[in-house]
Amino acid sequence: MMENIAVLGSTGSIGENTLRIVRSHPGKFRVKAIAAKKNATRLLAQAREFSPDVVCIYDASYALRLEKKLNPLGIRVVAGDEGLKEICTLPAVKKIIFAVVGAVGLKPILSAIHARKAVAVANKEPLVMAGALLMREAARFGVPILPIDSEHSGLWQCLQGQRPDAVKKLIITSSGGPFRTRRVSFEKITPESALKHPRWKMGRKITIDSATLMNKGLEVIEAAHLFRMPADRIEVLIHPEAVIHALVELVDGSHLAHLALTDMRLPIQFALSYPDRLRNHLPVLDLVKVSSFHFERPDVRRFPCLALGYEASRRGGTAPAVLNAANEVAVEAFLNYRIRFTDIPRTVECVLKKHRIQKNPGLSDILTADAWAREEAMMCMP
Repeated sequence: MMENIAVLGSTGSIGENTLRIVRSHPGKFRVKAIAAKKNATRLLAQAREFSPDVVCIYDASYALRLEKKLNPLGIRVVAGDEGLKEICTLPAVKKIIFAVVGAVGLKPILSAIHARKAVAVANKEPLVMAGALLMREAARFGVPILPIDSEHSGLWQCLQGQRPDAVKKLIITSSGGPFRTRRVSFEKITPESALKHPRWKMGRKITIDSATLMNKGLEVIEAAHLFRMPADRIEVLIHPEAVIHALVELVDGSHLAHLALTDMRLPIQFALSYPDRLRNHLPVLDLVKVSSFHFERPDVRRFPCLALGYEASRRGGTAPAVLNAANEVAVEAFLNYRIRFTDIPRTVECVLKKHRIQKNPGLSDILTADAWAREEAMMCMP
């Protein structure tokens, strides 16, 4: 039976890989809606190929152009926040892939949960900003939140059938990014060098987060919410081979590990097909070629963003939203050559220190903290 899906962020890396999975399984999935920020050219090509009912271009200045091309094909064009909300509440859609970048995904995810859609999340930011709220609402409306991040998908798969009291610790891995072995001159790191990830091909923002290890700090917060585990029972290990994506340590000392090639189509396909598994024609993992695995503990003195992620998770409330917002602003400034690589953690730490945390925040509290942190980040930059 064909499942109707929507893809938010369809022109990005996760979105494109989602559509590749759809192509490789004809008859399994029907794309009813797609959305992108402003890549109208690519969005138009996707709409012509998949014939969705609705297309959303977040930047409304492109909407008229798309309407002229797509309305004759019977495809409706919507725009902005209201357009995202409409896609997330389409009656025909059963599962929504969230792959938009940044905090913009928070309101649409809540709309989807309230419309009782299964939510598959690739972007970390909404769960970081409002994980407690999202998990509470998902439980209230009886809908699943399915992780697409390779590490969280790995944890999810390892935890299948495990009782909570049998789990001692969760472990997520990191390749270490492009600067794992670099010992000097962090002050001179350029955006070009930081964007050269050794293992993954990702968007610009998440690639910089990988270089600072902020991505692991965000993933710790995300995992704490998804799996109801305090941050002090979630460990990060550097694993340069990037074959083992996650491990679960059980109370008897056993370890369960998730191994796979570094290909995002695997966790995307699992989220799309869950609870089933589908065959595919992707390259398979050859353990003989891997030969050996290496692990090391991250150096939080060289990569302080990871420690900031743990701190925000422990402090809770609005702290993770503030961490995320300050980081987004700092990363954007670094990519635009306005600050140095080392100024990213300095900016985030400065904003966190100034913030007065609000416990048990609602949506308006989280959005207020997010807006405050973005303004404060500009003040904290050198």
